[in-house]
Amino acid sequence: MGNKKGNRRRFGSVRQYRSGRWTAGYLGPDGQEHRASETFDTKKDAEVWLSQVEADLTRGDWQDPDAGAVNFEEYALRWVKERGLAPTTDELYRRLLRLHLLPSFRAWDLDEITPPRIRTWRAERLETVGETTVAKSYRLLKAILETAVEDELIRRNPCRIRGAGKESAGERPIATVEQVDALADAMGPRWRLMVYIAAYGPARPEEQAEMRRPDVDLETVGVWVRRAAPELTSGRRVVGDTKSEAGKRFIVLPGFMRKDLERHVKWFAEKEPNGLLFVGEKGAPFRRSTFGRKWRKARAKVGLPENFRFYDLRHTGHTLSTQSGATLKDTMVRAGQSSTRAALIYQHSPLERQKEVAAGIDALVRADRQKGAEQGAAKPSGADLVQDA
Repeated sequence: MGNKKGNRRRFGSVRQYRSGRWTAGYLGPDGQEHRASETFDTKKDAEVWLSQVEADLTRGDWQDPDAGAVNFEEYALRWVKERGLAPTTDELYRRLLRLHLLPSFRAWDLDEITPPRIRTWRAERLETVGETTVAKSYRLLKAILETAVEDELIRRNPCRIRGAGKESAGERPIATVEQVDALADAMGPRWRLMVYIAAYGPARPEEQAEMRRPDVDLETVGVWVRRAAPELTSGRRVVGDTKSEAGKRFIVLPGFMRKDLERHVKWFAEKEPNGLLFVGEKGAPFRRSTFGRKWRKARAKVGLPENFRFYDLRHTGHTLSTQSGATLKDTMVRAGQSSTRAALIYQHSPLERQKEVAAGIDALVRADRQKGAEQGAAKPSGADLVQDA
């Protein structure tokens, strides 16, 4: 006869219900009794489950099975709050949560969000919204759940769709020199310098929104970018640091912009010593909604496609920088872009080199305008459009 003591399990216990199915349980490191969340067909299946739990304990991989019983919505909103994000990023994350994640996951606990459920969510989203939005939403979901792994609330991140977080945005349109001049004409004298700085700086809209009189250097012909003032969807501008440390820079502008700079500072900038460089007709900081209406009218007048954004003027500057012989680092410095590529750490683009790049852009723009004039297709542009004061 077998020894009953010898058959007793050294870890956990199994027992059979009246229904014939089996259950298993064990005493965890936390001193609490834990029972399998499911029942088993056979005693052997229950014992296999216990063996897997025992192996996890031996490797130090054991996790409280009740730890993941935290509501996703509660955890995600706390995650955003605790990140200390920039206002624009905070706004973006909350919008992605509200519109694309919470409708599908708010009812689930963290440990109930499985790879199949994420695949189903992604497939449904792709049927209703663009790939870029779905990629942004997926990256946010993955980041939140990765923190849940670090917090030991779930064992493994269920976001495992290869390439789901990558954005494959199409090539952005590029405006020609003639089109940039035409846009500056259509925007009017108050906003023409903003168009040229965006194209030939190139500076971001939120960077121009916070440029001030002391940021203008008429001797070198350039502008400083020290701060940024992005506008939230609520209409509130948030003054703060630039997008990255690389965003804090001095932009050497092409020489043909000297008169535009002088006249704008004299005619349109706020009059106090530290006044804003760009303000609306009533003297207040310009609003995205008001500026946007002017931009859409100008864009239609010039004949550019509806998907051409004011931000896309930066691509004109990048293209001309490259054509003028600028290196990748030269272009990055002008655009205020940072890179994680180690090779770029050892490359530099000092002020003298930026002057050379600006001079190259200046020569290209002047040559393009001259060519258009000779063909009878160019319109007056830049400072020539404004009568001498």
